[in-house]
Amino acid sequence: MIYCKNEKSIETDNLLLRLFKESDAEDVCHLCNNYNLYKNTLYLPYPYSIEDALSWIKSHLENFNNNKKFEFAITDKITGNLYGAIALTNNQNVNNGEIAYWVGEKYWGNGYATEAAKSILEFAFIEKQYHKVFARHFSSNPASGKVIQKIGMKKEGVLREHVMKENRYEDLVYYGIFKHEANYLCN
Repeated sequence: MIYCKNEKSIETDNLLLRLFKESDAEDVCHLCNNYNLYKNTLYLPYPYSIEDALSWIKSHLENFNNNKKFEFAITDKITGNLYGAIALTNNQNVNNGEIAYWVGEKYWGNGYATEAAKSILEFAFIEKQYHKVFARHFSSNPASGKVIQKIGMKKEGVLREHVMKENRYEDLVYYGIFKHEANYLCN
C-alpha cells in the first residue's frame, strides 16, 4: 500500500483508492441502483438516484479533512474503472475505526473488496495510528464476512435481530482487529 497524502489516495497492486469526484456520480448511480447490493447494505437507498450519489459525494472532502470519515472510490489502477467504495469511519473518542464497503455486483468475486479492505487497514493502523478497526455484516451476507476474515479480523459477536431491513430483522455479525494483531500488514 502506498498512501499519497497530497492526493488523498491509496495505491495497491491492482487498485487506486481515491476520493470520489462529482463526475463519478453517474457510475455510482449505475452500480448502486441494484437490488442485490441494496439488500446487503445497511444504509444504501433503493432505488438509487443521481441525486443520492451527488449528495453522498458532496461531504467526502470535508469529512476527510476533518478526520471524521475517509471515503474512497475503489478504482482500477490502470483503466480507472469504478468498482465500488470503501470507507473508514473514525471514532475519535477511543481512536478506533469502522470499515464499510460495497462493490458493484458485476465486479463481485474478483478480490477487489479484500484488496481495498487490506489497504484501508494499513491506512488506519500506519497513517492514522488507530488502536482497533472493526467491521460488520448481515448474517444473510456471508460473502462480506469472508472478506472481513481474509484481512485477519476476528469474530467478536452477533447482535441478533439488531436492524430492520425490508420488514424483517437482520443479525449483525461484528469482527475486529487490533493494531498489534495486524503486524502482517507491514510485511
